[in-house]
Amino acid sequence: MKRSNLPFLTHAAVGVRALTPYVPGKPIAELERELGISHSIKLASNENPLGVSPRVAQAVTDAMGEISRYPDGSSFELHQRLAGKHHCDASHITLGNGSNDVLDMVARVFLAPGKESLFSQYAFAVYPISSQAAGANLVAAPANDYGHDLEAMLQRLSDKTAVVWIANPNNPTGTWLTKHALYGFLQQIPETTIVVIDEAYLEYVQATEYPDASQWLDEFPNLIVTRTFSKAYGLASLRIGYALSHPDIADLLNRVRQPFNVNSMAQVAALAALEDDDFIQQSVALNDAGMKQLCQGFEALSLAYIPSVGNFITLDLGSDAAAVDQALLKLGCITRPLAGYGMPNHLRISIGLEEENQRLLTALKEVLQ
Repeated sequence: MKRSNLPFLTHAAVGVRALTPYVPGKPIAELERELGISHSIKLASNENPLGVSPRVAQAVTDAMGEISRYPDGSSFELHQRLAGKHHCDASHITLGNGSNDVLDMVARVFLAPGKESLFSQYAFAVYPISSQAAGANLVAAPANDYGHDLEAMLQRLSDKTAVVWIANPNNPTGTWLTKHALYGFLQQIPETTIVVIDEAYLEYVQATEYPDASQWLDEFPNLIVTRTFSKAYGLASLRIGYALSHPDIADLLNRVRQPFNVNSMAQVAALAALEDDDFIQQSVALNDAGMKQLCQGFEALSLAYIPSVGNFITLDLGSDAAAVDQALLKLGCITRPLAGYGMPNHLRISIGLEEENQRLLTALKEVLQ
């Protein structure tokens, strides 16, 4: 029996039926089970190699006695803490099961058949996936040197454009937009169009002209800024992120937000993480050193790469990267092939611990020889 012929499948949304699902990075356990190897390293999912703050670990341990209880559905304490951090009222905040959850809420609220979703070539895969699931028409502006071409995006605006998506810095390319460029772009967007600026990697960025878009919320009521605890804070498995927006937007997002979408452990962990600035500073310092280590290693191997300000870097192998990816897997090194992003010659590599970075460079040298 062919599933495609089952008559009830015709009731599924057209956009969903045509979707190609998001493919996450391969877990270490899966690789070692498949190949019968051990002591693998994963540099595929932009995770914090330091793990979590000791404060977070202790806070989660202390909260385990309440694991049988439903979480606070309003996440009151975390709302208040984030409001203080961003100098805004809690009504500006929407919490999500990871920032992906919030991005999907935006698509469900503001996109529908007949509306257009605008994003850049090589943009984060969730933007077209959530947009297509909502039935919107996808409009991809060509990239400029792997980064956002804001002029090309402006040229593709229409009266049907409901949401514009920008990741700054961008995943998977690591490129970024300056304060001047992004602010000028926002000034040219109609008030009827929502602009989402995804700042998942903001904590890692050291560039002096990099903007904090949340500071523009009062000036641009159509702006949504998203953040995550999955990267620098190290809470990837707990799934927690949030959006900052005008209260009227937050109200709409919260109408489609699932009850208890942020679990108790995630709330406790996020509160503890926000109190440990030293851990973030250590994470950023490690990332800076690791970025330099990998860049120098790539240059020694005569390999091209896309300069990045995130906690990852994208390597250009000059030819199909699939074979290199498979060879690295056999050596216990998990990286992220980017053929699904239209970049078949590239691998995205997360910054790891010093010894992990060196192991990756040694494996690359062996594979390429």
